[in-house]
Amino acid sequence: MEGNPETFHLVIASVGEKYFDGAAVSASIPTVDEEITILPHHEAIIATLKKGIVTVRKTLGEDEVFTIDGGILECSDNRVTMLL
Repeated sequence: MEGNPETFHLVIASVGEKYFDGAAVSASIPTVDEEITILPHHEAIIATLKKGIVTVRKTLGEDEVFTIDGGILECSDNRVTMLL
């Protein structure tokens, strides 16, 4: 799926551990301001994350859910990195 215009590359990681590294169709993410949904080719953004649930849609009907305690999100060039 890498390079697919209908996906973006998502990495969810903390020091010493990767929780997700691959293509995603969307990701719903709790930030300190509001819950946001990242889609392919989202505008560049940096956000502070808060405790909550991250839902990653890998394909239609295939979701993966993560519980986070906070972190930082950076989105640019169809790549999203979440450092927890």
